[in-house]
Amino acid sequence: MSTELRRLRNYIDGEFRDAADGRATEVINPVTGEAYATAPLSGQADVDAAMAAAAAAFPAWRDTTPAERQKALLKIADAFEERAEELIAAEVENTGKPIGLTRSEEIPPMVDQIRFFAGAARMLEGRSAGEYMEGLTSMVRREPIGVCAQVAPWNYPMMMGVWKFAPALAAGNTVVLKPSDTTPASTTLMADIIGSIVPKGVFNVVCGDRDTGRLMVEHHTPAMASITGSVRAGMQVAESASRDLKRVHLELGGKAPVVVFEDTDIPKAVEDISVAGFFNAGQDCTAATRVLVHEAIHDEFVSALAKAAAETKTGQPDDEDVLYGPLNNANQLKQVAGFVERLPAHAKVEAGGHQVGEKGYFYAPTVVSGLRQDDEIVQKEVFGPVITVQSFRDEDQAVEWANGVEYALASSVWTKDHGRAMRMSKKLDFGCVWINTHIPLVAEMPHGGFKKSGYGKDLSSYGFDDYTRVKHVMTSLDV
Repeated sequence: MSTELRRLRNYIDGEFRDAADGRATEVINPVTGEAYATAPLSGQADVDAAMAAAAAAFPAWRDTTPAERQKALLKIADAFEERAEELIAAEVENTGKPIGLTRSEEIPPMVDQIRFFAGAARMLEGRSAGEYMEGLTSMVRREPIGVCAQVAPWNYPMMMGVWKFAPALAAGNTVVLKPSDTTPASTTLMADIIGSIVPKGVFNVVCGDRDTGRLMVEHHTPAMASITGSVRAGMQVAESASRDLKRVHLELGGKAPVVVFEDTDIPKAVEDISVAGFFNAGQDCTAATRVLVHEAIHDEFVSALAKAAAETKTGQPDDEDVLYGPLNNANQLKQVAGFVERLPAHAKVEAGGHQVGEKGYFYAPTVVSGLRQDDEIVQKEVFGPVITVQSFRDEDQAVEWANGVEYALASSVWTKDHGRAMRMSKKLDFGCVWINTHIPLVAEMPHGGFKKSGYGKDLSSYGFDDYTRVKHVMTSLDV
């Protein structure tokens, strides 16, 4: 007896709709590997409708006062809290994440981030008005950009959705947001919540695959395209957006170095690094998955890290003892397993290195040692619960190897030497440097990288500024 699949729908101009041509795709629960819903496979007509709705809504939303936009965002934050259990259920079905950790580690920061941007709406800063030329007064207006085409990833569907829509709406823009084709459930629920608070057309959700995202980015209406995703996807977005000079905001891949010096408190470092590496199945562009450890403590550290991995659990969402759930989809499981299967002969799997169970997309906490700087698994983003370890001899080599990848999003340094920590924070070529910790984020501080990790910032006033444009107004004093 077959179970009827739940039907997810686009949210356009204040109403839920199927794809105009009726096309849909199955959505798979990564815990079971089985379909639980269908979602629209949106095409040109759907993208056109969403963009038209956002464009029509923009003038009125642009002209609201910062106080009005703040009030709307605060209502959204309150509603997210009130409907937290619904959001958690949808996100867990999307991703297979542990229920308890989704409740404690995602809902509170999401709500806090929305409230931060609600406040940011009323704190625009700029050069003061003044007479910079005799007889003329100059001032700077900070204005919204317009319609924003936004594409969110599958690793944190809800939270990355917040990082996209909250600063955009706070600044007075309107939004067309596309979730990943593997994780649309929580985003369509967010549309139901947000749509009950903001005017129709201000916030729209279009479901679909990469072709849908391409149609959004190439569309003539958006003034900005924002994506969190792979380097490949980011490069395609930048190329497409260049054809009509859209603004582009890219938060792409990462390969965070974790530099552990010989004076480190090994037990504490191992505990923190293993959590930061395995949390969310390592599906985090800032995950602590590339460890560089001083040769003097290498063997002791690797032994302790392998033990921590062996004690880390993956499993069902309702199991309170698990740190992470499955990988998001079958392709991702294949990719992670492939990295381990292709390891060179000089590498050693210290823990894990295999799929867990026969159902779903679970992969064991894995530690690999004996690696060299040019190994594939060191250079490329695995995006799974795999921590690699390299041994370095001195500070200069640590910096060279840490910086010696194409990504530049996040990093961390572990030492009791304050001077060394400050030197490393200067030399590490990454958008974030944590010292004796790894992965905490706060709404007030910027998140974003350099090199092939993209450009533009999420969170903070810098992230808010990215969704505004600057206009100079000069007036004569003689009239």
